[in-house]
Amino acid sequence: MRFRLVPREESFFDLFEKVAETLVEAARELVGATERQDMLAEHAKRLERLEHDGDQLTHELMDKLNRTFLTPLDREDIHELASELDDVLDLMEAVTERLILYKIAQVMPPAREIAKVIQQQVHEIHRVLPKLRQMRHEQILEHCIEINRLENVGDRLLREAFVALFSGSPDPLLVIKWRELYELLETATDKCEDVANTIEGIALKNA
Repeated sequence: MRFRLVPREESFFDLFEKVAETLVEAARELVGATERQDMLAEHAKRLERLEHDGDQLTHELMDKLNRTFLTPLDREDIHELASELDDVLDLMEAVTERLILYKIAQVMPPAREIAKVIQQQVHEIHRVLPKLRQMRHEQILEHCIEINRLENVGDRLLREAFVALFSGSPDPLLVIKWRELYELLETATDKCEDVANTIEGIALKNA
């Protein structure tokens, strides 16, 4: 049995869970933006605000990390997890930003499907982060496996999207725009997988 002479700063978990709640709200806005063209500006504005909220939470995490002597997780793990969660939020915001910037008249169906995959991954992140407090590897692992499975679904959807995008005689400008949009969406699914891998690594290390 291990005893601690100095109590650990447990509020890191609170901040991680707040970031996860922000991600859930942001994913809902992302899906809304891809489904309702007439509401794109409103969804994008709300997602931008959520991205700023996420930045503030990340700043709080990093500041606390710098000021805390004894942390509940390894310092490098806290830093890595905070950065990866922030990346997911940044990528979702970048998608809606590009949809407006490129004046996309109609969202391609595969983009809507990949956005839903991201939303599912984010919900799994939201479910698994509170379980880091108890550090029960089996419960954590099942969520990480599901996030990884969803990333594979995202990869398949991306391949199908590119096949459709390059079929026939596509407008070169449209191809350029959608190639970037698809890659942003797919990178978001990859980052969710990175989050899952980091969480699994933390659970294994602290089992």
